[in-house]
Amino acid sequence: MSVQVENIRKTFGHYTALADVSLAVKSGKLTALLGPSGSGKTTLLRIIAGLEHADEGSGQIRFHGEDVTHVPAGRRRVGFVFQHYALFRHMTVFENVAFGLKVRRERPARAEIADRVHRLLKLVQLESLAERYPSQLSGGQRQRVALARALAVEPKVLLLDEPFGALDAKVRKELRRWLRRFHDEIHLTTLFVTHDQEEALEIADEVVIMNQAKIEQVGTPQEVYDRPASPFVYQFLGNVNVLPAAALAGAGAGRPDGGGLVYVRPHDIEVVPHAAGESGLPAILRYIHAAGPQARLTLEQVVNRETVEAEISRAELDRLGLRANDLVRLRLRQSRSFAEDYAI
Repeated sequence: MSVQVENIRKTFGHYTALADVSLAVKSGKLTALLGPSGSGKTTLLRIIAGLEHADEGSGQIRFHGEDVTHVPAGRRRVGFVFQHYALFRHMTVFENVAFGLKVRRERPARAEIADRVHRLLKLVQLESLAERYPSQLSGGQRQRVALARALAVEPKVLLLDEPFGALDAKVRKELRRWLRRFHDEIHLTTLFVTHDQEEALEIADEVVIMNQAKIEQVGTPQEVYDRPASPFVYQFLGNVNVLPAAALAGAGAGRPDGGGLVYVRPHDIEVVPHAAGESGLPAILRYIHAAGPQARLTLEQVVNRETVEAEISRAELDRLGLRANDLVRLRLRQSRSFAEDYAI
């Protein structure tokens, strides 16, 4: 089931949450809506679900070509998983998952409900916990119950709002990998909201990066990371150095694709010992952080005293024999330049 969002605008008083946003989500894909707080990602998710409505006359929401803009949430066949689970504390796991089926206008037979609930609990690996209450479950287990409940009504689209935000780091990492495997089994069109870059890049088929009520870039995890469309995307998806293009060109440090400012990630900087005739931006190595598989180098540009960070392997660090206060040259493997007044 594909999802099309066309020119959606949403305002709350004088605050613009979405500014004419358009997006096409392919059928069966796992798509991440990624951005900082206040970027509009949760508002967009809720409008797709029918829990919020766009400003009057601002655009359309389509499910597989069918206009659902004015269709009530209960009739859109959307499964919605909230960040804080929203489970009924007085109901068992079984009863929570069965709830959506029992309140349907065309309620299935009791045996059919029981069969579907048990199949879903098996799918989310919680079949043995059917008679427990939410208070007797871990955070990760409660989130899987919420997912099973959303799937019970056989939705056309699954929407998850910061599904792992309330979990600790270890459980969050385990659960997001489980979600990726789970999605590969069911192939249900899924959109999930997150502000965690690593999470989006690890498990999504496609990443939608949002900022200040607009979409900055849409692409596969590799596309948005390797070819950021704007300075914001560069900076939001990881550590980045911002260097003046003129200084780099004069030092022969690489081939920036224009004037203005050059954006380059630490691992895309080659560090070589300083020697007569060597090309590259001259810099002084100030600190070496060698804990972990990669060595992080903090360097000071000779030209303007600005700081640059580079990452090299531990093996490369040993091979070069670098020490603090060594004079080195920096070369860019991959970079992109933007005008200095480019809006971030």
